Amino acid sequence: MAQAYRLPKGGRIDRTKPVSFSFNGKPVQGYAGDTVASALLAGGIHLVARSFKYHRPRGIVSHGSDEPNALLDVDRGRGRADPNNRATVAEIFDGLTVGSQNHWPSLDFDVGEVNDLLSPVIVSGFYYKTFMWPRSFWTKVYEPRIRAAAGLGRAPEIPDPDRYQYRHAHCDVLVVGSGPAGLAAALAASESGKRVVLVDEQPELGGSLLNDVTSLIDGVTAQDWVRTALDTLDACTNVVILPRTTAVGYYNHNHIALAERVTDHLADPSSNLPRERLWQVRAKQVVLATGSHERPLVFADNDRPGIMMAESVRAYINRYGVAPGRQIVFATNGASAYTAAADARAAGLAVTMVDVRSEDECGPETGHLRSMGCEVLTGHTVVGSRGRKRVTGLIVAPVDSDGRVGSPRTLPCDCVGMSGGWTPAIHLFSQSRGKARYESSIDAFVPGTSVQAERSAGAAKGTYQLWECLSQGWAAGAEAAEHASERTFGATNSLVGFKPVRVLPTSTDPKRARAFIDFQNDVTAKDIRLAVREGFESIEHVKRYTTTGMATDQGKTSNMNALGLVAGILDRPVPAVGTTTFRLPYTPTTFGAFVGPSRHHLFDPVRTTPIHEWAVAQGAEFENVGLWKRAWYYPKPGEDRHAAVARECKAARTGVGIFDASTLGKIEVVGPDAAEFMNRIYTNAWLKLEPGKCRYGLMLKEDGYIMDDGVVARLAPDRFHVTTTTGGAPRVLAHMEDYLQTEWPDLKVFLTSITEQYAVIALQGPKAREVLEPLVSDIDLSPEAFPHMSVRTGSICGVPCRLFRVSFTGELGFEVNVPSDYGQSVWEALFEGGRTFGITPYGTETMHVLRAEKGFIIVGQETDGTVTPDDLGLSGLVAKTKPDFVGKRSLSRPDILSAGRKQLVGLMTDDPGEVLEEGAQIVTDPHQAIPMRMMGHVTSSYWSSNCGRSIALALLSGGRTRIGSRIYVTNPTGFTSAKVCEPVFFDPAGERINA
Repeated sequence: MAQAYRLPKGGRIDRTKPVSFSFNGKPVQGYAGDTVASALLAGGIHLVARSFKYHRPRGIVSHGSDEPNALLDVDRGRGRADPNNRATVAEIFDGLTVGSQNHWPSLDFDVGEVNDLLSPVIVSGFYYKTFMWPRSFWTKVYEPRIRAAAGLGRAPEIPDPDRYQYRHAHCDVLVVGSGPAGLAAALAASESGKRVVLVDEQPELGGSLLNDVTSLIDGVTAQDWVRTALDTLDACTNVVILPRTTAVGYYNHNHIALAERVTDHLADPSSNLPRERLWQVRAKQVVLATGSHERPLVFADNDRPGIMMAESVRAYINRYGVAPGRQIVFATNGASAYTAAADARAAGLAVTMVDVRSEDECGPETGHLRSMGCEVLTGHTVVGSRGRKRVTGLIVAPVDSDGRVGSPRTLPCDCVGMSGGWTPAIHLFSQSRGKARYESSIDAFVPGTSVQAERSAGAAKGTYQLWECLSQGWAAGAEAAEHASERTFGATNSLVGFKPVRVLPTSTDPKRARAFIDFQNDVTAKDIRLAVREGFESIEHVKRYTTTGMATDQGKTSNMNALGLVAGILDRPVPAVGTTTFRLPYTPTTFGAFVGPSRHHLFDPVRTTPIHEWAVAQGAEFENVGLWKRAWYYPKPGEDRHAAVARECKAARTGVGIFDASTLGKIEVVGPDAAEFMNRIYTNAWLKLEPGKCRYGLMLKEDGYIMDDGVVARLAPDRFHVTTTTGGAPRVLAHMEDYLQTEWPDLKVFLTSITEQYAVIALQGPKAREVLEPLVSDIDLSPEAFPHMSVRTGSICGVPCRLFRVSFTGELGFEVNVPSDYGQSVWEALFEGGRTFGITPYGTETMHVLRAEKGFIIVGQETDGTVTPDDLGLSGLVAKTKPDFVGKRSLSRPDILSAGRKQLVGLMTDDPGEVLEEGAQIVTDPHQAIPMRMMGHVTSSYWSSNCGRSIALALLSGGRTRIGSRIYVTNPTGFTSAKVCEPVFFDPAGERINA
């Protein structure tokens, strides 16, 4: 397609490099440096989309990331396809394929446009009232149709072939935005020698200065000044410049997420490059120079293709060398549009200016434009537009100071540049939890009180005069870098200021006019009025009722018009209405960027122990426990799981079993206040625990419910070795760090995860000591010297070890902790030495059976987030004399002290061979009416070869008072009768553990 609207000269495109791509199957020509939007406009293509709800023809509105209409399916080849790409951001290259969305059968003829005829019926909120009856229609008619209509583009159907990457960085100063304020800030900060990162979402840095061909800065053109500034920054070794990089989120502690588009603009990207890179930057100071968004004017039929922002008209002319139209009408309520109009006239285009302000309210800008031969209609309003797939005329009329509208006339045109004022882009400031304030002089919210180490500058702060933006940016950069430096800039005066107008005056009945506020979601001014009339006065409620500001642009162009209109209807000041939440990400961001490398085999990383390969070689079956692969059982030829587990259980009780416990969480708590820290974080007492001793500890949440448990060893007065459950290790460490950093920062304690530093080998059974003795030196293993719940340091097989005398089976037991690198060799030595005693490796299933025989709990199995120590019969582990510990106050809550709480008990079925189902519900009367009263549930259930029968643990309402009674447990066909008993089934006296 010929570039009929390409200007003969000008722009920053490379005219020596023609580019061909396709739009809806038709070839389109452009040049290197074009976006899809600029190339389409150069070809005279304005109709690029259909609106979401009414399927109205829509065109390109802006030139940047705030584009609400021109969302396209983009196919970059080789399966690199995704929907909802903004045409104003997507860069063209040879072979690129793009297509419009949300229409059928074609963009030109869309059957869905029938919705536009139904618009009087399907107003905002109609679905809340319509899809309620008949009730049966919801699942059969309404929901399927709504789901089919939802969304714009189509999600890709093949796997994403691209790679995505994470990168972490630290800097002293992060500057977001490279317009005049951002460049000045980066220049000032760079002089300090500190690390500076400058990011901008555009391919070229320069921001609004890239559109400016008339302004001078310090005696040179704005674009020459940009070039010099970038050359200076490029030469600084302490500055990193990231184009095509959007700051998508501002988190706590100056943690900024940056999404860098690495290869989207390349026809044949290297396989070594990721498509996108997510930077996670910790910045000591941040300068937000994010600019501002131009507001549309709200008037009837303001959504026709060819109606766009005035500054975007300027951008397409000056930056891309494209005439969006040959006969352009500018409509405005402020001065800045005159700059765009003058540039359009200088490019040889016919220009007419319509200004809602009276002649007296305007400045010298009117005279300058008239001197260029343009008609300027001050004191005029826009009452409508003509055209269908492209605007052909703008209907205007005079308006007096009282808002009375005169006789209309139609101005022929093929493009309209509208400007309703400017809104500072305070999204990142708001995400940083800064408090915005309303500035009435510019009718906008601007950054107010900061919470984090950041500062805003330039248009993002409500400053629109060029020299002020430069000076403010320099001051912000110097302050952020703690660099005493001052600089004044000389620059051409900018045309600034506007008269706020929510909806342009019209002679048409406002109830009938289709004046759009949110283009993508088809929200009109009358929709906003309807929402307020129906009682929605909160701006957040209005947003949800009408969906204004909920599109992919997140209200960048619509929010101020919407909340200003709500304020006017309610007769309240704008600050009293407030703003909606500035949600992250700032612009739509791919799932791939957030997922990064966490795909395929990296999606759910597998952790293995140092002994894993040995277990594989022995034919072990494995189960997933958190991220860990754990040996489940070790079957011999011809054995199924039940036979293998029965054999392993017998071996551990009669001889010796060996178990890989390396996955247990391990945390070192070190420091002068380590004992005091332990005393506060656990329920039981730790101050008097002697070095060399172990203690079983319970950890509660603030609500008094059990969070984790484990054995803790005191290695020295200032050092504890804490064990946690396998799945709970990260949670426990985070819990500890949270309290240490936020509640008890005065404690001198250091926490270190040592889970992967130690392999843990459990030897359990009557023969455990005999297997261990020949391999251990420096440690007396006799019962008198090394009693149960003790810890010693020494060596095994010449390897340093921490040896625990603990047991999770109820047998004589030892846990050998050795550095991970020696884990398998020590295991093999123990296994070889134990052959004489019939040593048997066992897995997690056997471990579960053995501990259940002794009534030992597993957090997450015998607990469900609502279980207290007393519920498990562990109230003796709650210190009565400690002044405080986490969860102590909650233990005195009435609901925790109430009678009838579920308590841990044992269950024995009448039929010893029947194994209950875990999770099965318990009732006292199987013949009661439905719904039955459930009294509890089975938490653990196994066949015990050592007991010769099935055993089960359960949480039962008033359980300890029901010992000896009969209950009934659900099964797939009915109920199983069982007797309530103590939760210890083997060696109730505990004699074997002290052998």
